[in-house]
Amino acid sequence: MSDLNSNIPEGDLPQKWTKFRSSVALVNPSNKRSIEVIVIGSGLAGSSAAATLAEMGYKVKCFCFQDSPRRAHSIAAQGGINAAKNYQNDGDSVYRLFYDTVKGGDYRSREANVHRLSEVSANIIDQCVAQGVPLAREYGGLLDNRSFGGVQVQRTFYAAGQTGQQLLLGAYSALERQIGMGKVEMYTRHEMLEIVKIDGKARGIIARNLLTGELERHFGHAVVLASGGYGNVFYLSTNAMGCNVTAAWKACKQGAYFANPCYTQIHPTCIPVSGEHQSKLTLMSESLRNDGRIWVPKKKDDNRKPTDIPEDERDYYLERRYPAFGNLVPRDVASRAAKERCDAGYGVGKSKLAVYLDFKANTARYGKIEASKAGDHNPSQETCLRLGHDVVKAKYGNLFDMYAQITGENPYETPMRIYPAVHYTMGGLWVDYNLMTSVQGLYCIGEANFSDHGANRLGASALMQGLADGYFVLPYTIGQYLSKEISVKAIPTDHEAFVEAEARAKTTIEKLVNVKGTKSVDHFHKRLGHIMWEKCGMSRNAEGLKEAISAIRALREEFWKDVRIPGSADELNPELEKANRVADFLELGEMMCVDALDRNESCGGHFREEHQTPEGEALRDDEGYSYVSAWEYEPGVKFKLHKEELKFENIKVAQRSYK
Repeated sequence: MSDLNSNIPEGDLPQKWTKFRSSVALVNPSNKRSIEVIVIGSGLAGSSAAATLAEMGYKVKCFCFQDSPRRAHSIAAQGGINAAKNYQNDGDSVYRLFYDTVKGGDYRSREANVHRLSEVSANIIDQCVAQGVPLAREYGGLLDNRSFGGVQVQRTFYAAGQTGQQLLLGAYSALERQIGMGKVEMYTRHEMLEIVKIDGKARGIIARNLLTGELERHFGHAVVLASGGYGNVFYLSTNAMGCNVTAAWKACKQGAYFANPCYTQIHPTCIPVSGEHQSKLTLMSESLRNDGRIWVPKKKDDNRKPTDIPEDERDYYLERRYPAFGNLVPRDVASRAAKERCDAGYGVGKSKLAVYLDFKANTARYGKIEASKAGDHNPSQETCLRLGHDVVKAKYGNLFDMYAQITGENPYETPMRIYPAVHYTMGGLWVDYNLMTSVQGLYCIGEANFSDHGANRLGASALMQGLADGYFVLPYTIGQYLSKEISVKAIPTDHEAFVEAEARAKTTIEKLVNVKGTKSVDHFHKRLGHIMWEKCGMSRNAEGLKEAISAIRALREEFWKDVRIPGSADELNPELEKANRVADFLELGEMMCVDALDRNESCGGHFREEHQTPEGEALRDDEGYSYVSAWEYEPGVKFKLHKEELKFENIKVAQRSYK
């Protein structure tokens, strides 16, 4: 079935990565100094890759569209980062992290990549501690861990509710050190608009200086995309508003296959939509499910305050349906369960599209422990809640403050209201074991690739993958390719391939500016988001997906006839930036729906209503769909399917159960 070569090394799974590192071709230090590598993106994957490659001796150019690498969306991650350290002595291991990740992804990820990720996870923690990242510690000074969804051990390292920020500052510091030494050239406020290919190999990029509008040509012996996910195709998501698919999509249009685009993660713990005015959504960390109990009233359309609803009139539906995992089921399972309760009429709040996340029980439990420490072995409920408040504040305080500022409600006194929202995209550019795309010399790392999470990502694994790829995987695998490129001299940027690529970018920009229509870019983006959420969101069906494909094609045609972009191309022009990105979303959105329609099964975040168990769980078709769908872009916004067969030799494939 496969027509893609994933280049997985031979041998037993636990030995593949070790053997690969020991036998991979190397580039000697003096040769590295004449090899140039371009890195697109400066989040956890991009910063760590750029810093590590520069430390190894390569000449690196790093590009980001923000005004500083510190503004990458990685900084918004809250809850933690996974690693198989077994500090809690609760049975964790490299194999268990591997197993949980493959199972959590509903058996739609590549075994070899996931095992490698699990192997290097422990190195990430050591690296970050050495950098001074202030990970949370227990009373005795040891690193602390907490639980996350889809697992039964505590393997998630964290820094309160700002883990992404602290990890990014560590990677940013490493990057800035290399910039200071002149080994990395940093290009902020630059957006990649084209990949330059020469003789079938990626040899550079065309970037737009967002401050001046100037198009620039940059050569590289290899190009690394670390440009994040594409969740903003839905308009409303937990992603930063600047997050986009442009770098990956331009690569796709130059021959890089896009894998599993329909695999979108819906996060169950977001602050609900409050109205049409919103431009983004805010995430409440999955770590809150450690100590928060999720429930809805047992009575439909119950308009009482949550604090007035007695315990016996509450439905703790996750604990009821999934007793083994309770509130810590994986994200796709928790999201669908919340949707089911709301659709059935048990939702809360004004919109009735929310459920409660209640901390009272565990606040009291923490308080009782604190009272016992102080010698009070029979504390009152009031005392327990007062003392427990301080413990909860220490663990999650900034998240509670964020919720209070956004909603005007005090989550210490009344339960949070949450509802699922678009968060992460498991799909991305197809890469082989070496993290190379189907274009020679073009690599893709972090959320921008498809490789590790299958159909659903477990919480706290995004940070793990980004840093694993950047610090510990790509620096080895890219050497195998670059060892054959040491005789290639820097190609002048007046080469015809650069001229042609710049002309393509310029033509698109001029076309956008010259439409001079009547509708704003946001008008089209919102309409696209509505189509995607309604037809290709938490659940999908064949009829809805066909309607979505037709609607997106019509919307795309209207966009190119009636979009309005004020200003010109040769200046700072945020509307032009947005238009470029939305034009790409309007093509990607169609591919996502085509992929979702083609995959006649339910798995992880891809829930086809026609394929579910009697209990409403996802029903896979392992005989028909145990493969990666890798789509090749063809002129005219058409897509050709390639398949990579998934083989499971170390894990028994079974229907997922968290009961």
